[in-house]
Formats: sequence, structure tokens, C-alpha cells
Amino acid sequence: MNESSEWLAKAKQSLQGAESEFANQRYDNVANRAYYACFQAAIAALIQTSVWVPTAGDTPSHMATQALFAGELIRRRKAFSAELGSVLPDLIQLRDQADYTTTLVSETRAKRALDKTRVFVTAVQRRLGGNNGATRSATSNH
Repeated sequence: MNESSEWLAKAKQSLQGAESEFANQRYDNVANRAYYACFQAAIAALIQTSVWVPTAGDTPSHMATQALFAGELIRRRKAFSAELGSVLPDLIQLRDQADYTTTLVSETRAKRALDKTRVFVTAVQRRLGGNNGATRSATSNH
């Protein structure tokens, strides 16, 4: 398995975690896992397209990942839909609320985050040719 595939596998696992947390009504945890699913999928896409070439143990920052994904893969190369450009910034804002404030994430916001995450991870998976072994949850219409 190459590094891009490993990041995509982590993204799918994080998506499954978000879905499990949603089913158990732990909406702050949904926000956290949804964000990380997209962050990990974005890293997979950046590696696969050689926009970012990691060195031993190196991971791009959250801001760099957002900027590279939107700037290079959406605007410059048009490898992904423009609608995906707001997903990472929206989800990190929700994750920050969930992780660093006393304001609880509502069921509605958690559901929207989960829906965006499914679309994002599925788009990356399709682009990288990762349909084999796709999780049921990443491709279903919950």
C-alpha cells in the first residue's frame, strides 16, 4: 500500500468513526472525526497528485493542507469540484467549536458535516481510483 492509499484508508476509518458517533448522538465527536476524515483525504489527494511529497514523518499543517487542496487541486488543476473548496474550512471551524468551546454541536450541524464528509471522501476516493474496498458508509445516501 502506498502512502496516499494509507491516508485514504485513515480517512475512511475516520468517516466510519463520525458515522458511529452520529448514531450514538455524540455530535461534538462527529465534528472532530468528520474534519479529520476530510483532512486525511485531502492529504491523500495531495500526495497522489504530487502537489505535496512528504518526507519521513512529515505531515502538512492544517492551514497548508486547506490552501494546497483548494488552490492547487480545485482552482489550478480543476481535479475536484469547486463545492469541495469550503469543506475543510467549514469543518475545522465546527471542530474548533466542538473541541475548544462549551457550545455543543447540534444534531443538524453534525448531520450536515457528516453529509459533506461523505461527499468529500467519496470524491477523493473516486479521483484516486480507490473504489476497491470502499466502505458502505462512504458511498451510501444516509
